[in-house]
Amino acid sequence: MGELVVISTATSSRSKTRYRGGRRAQVAAVCGGLLLSAQAVATAATAVTPPAAHAHTQAQYEERGRGTLVSAEKLYTLATPQAVALELGAAGFADDTVRHGVVAYRLVYRTVDAYGRPITASGLFVLPLNSEGRLRAVSFAHGTGSHRDDSPSMQRARFVSAPVIAHAAAGAAGVAPDYLGMGKGPGLHPWMDIDSETTASLDMLRAARAFAPRTGHVLEREVMVTGFSQGASAALGLGRALEAGEDRWFRLGALAPVSGAYDFGGAELPALLEGRLEPKSSVLYAAYTLVAFNRLHHIYDRPDEVFRAPYDSTVEALFDGAHTGEQLMRGTPGALDELLTGHGRELLAHPTGPLAEALRATDAVCTDWAPRVPVRLYMATGDEQAVTDNTEHCQAALLGNGVDAPVVDLGDVDYHGSRHLGSNVAATSSIVRWFGELRRP
Repeated sequence: MGELVVISTATSSRSKTRYRGGRRAQVAAVCGGLLLSAQAVATAATAVTPPAAHAHTQAQYEERGRGTLVSAEKLYTLATPQAVALELGAAGFADDTVRHGVVAYRLVYRTVDAYGRPITASGLFVLPLNSEGRLRAVSFAHGTGSHRDDSPSMQRARFVSAPVIAHAAAGAAGVAPDYLGMGKGPGLHPWMDIDSETTASLDMLRAARAFAPRTGHVLEREVMVTGFSQGASAALGLGRALEAGEDRWFRLGALAPVSGAYDFGGAELPALLEGRLEPKSSVLYAAYTLVAFNRLHHIYDRPDEVFRAPYDSTVEALFDGAHTGEQLMRGTPGALDELLTGHGRELLAHPTGPLAEALRATDAVCTDWAPRVPVRLYMATGDEQAVTDNTEHCQAALLGNGVDAPVVDLGDVDYHGSRHLGSNVAATSSIVRWFGELRRP
């Protein structure tokens, strides 16, 4: 699999920061880029269970060593720009910003789960060869994939790893969390949970900073943040945390989210239920939404309350991590009315209780803060998975907070028949160039 270059259980050299009261009791629902192609695969994991009720002090969280590097494994080296170009081309990405060869590592690090308990996670760290010692980091948050291998550190020449490689090949340090329950991390992936996406992303940055000196590099304070689909909201969550001072070293430099479902309850779910999205995508996102939210918030007692037979006895297992994407496709119907009971549809159309509370947090990723850095929102008109109303609502919310966030329409883009996935491919080169322009004096 690769050369194990370091194993460490020592405390990271990063400055320790506060964890805000365990779980913040806010969950944002985001529509990730579920790879509805031959690359799509589903994730393996164990059940998520809530912790015993007790308060955690700040000292207890610091003792857990968030961001501490556990191990680093050298995965591969692309020794020349030409080798990088071939890698990106194999994934369907452009090579017009490539200037360096790269070396890629998988980092395993300590973080916290959706309930604030200690856990480990993994991610991809890619460095440019023949580069300066000081590097600016670019954090990339990937789109939805339900198999633990459908994550940046587990794939080469693929959709989820190509953006990280592209940023490194342009001269930055590419940093990409796999998220909880993906890659080498244990447990179920808490899909659509902004809090855990944020902590996993921030702690991955800390682990990268701890490891970088072993490669002859130092990560600068300024971090450029981007992400696609599910990762677009994750990127905004990380940006918000950085601007709030949740790390004493890193600070936010710019934000470039791509094709996010920033208003899941107000824009995405209505479009899904009204048939304005690609039908199979709608089925998969509806199922994943109900299953994932129920794991964290208990929104139904029995699957047959929300799923019709025979799916009431099978659909939860499809998201247990032991199934491939092909099995996920074959194991779900082609239309929402075949999947959802009347109550299941009503729950998504008019959420109440814990689901309503969780969905209200979705808007917070765009509404409850005002970035003080350059922001661009990338999207593609005609996106069949993340309705573009999401981007319009996010732009309006930011503008209401005094932030001018231009929308970049990527036009008629395509990747394996998907404009949604194509937006990630098209946006990557544009974002690499923009981040590079912001670095110039």
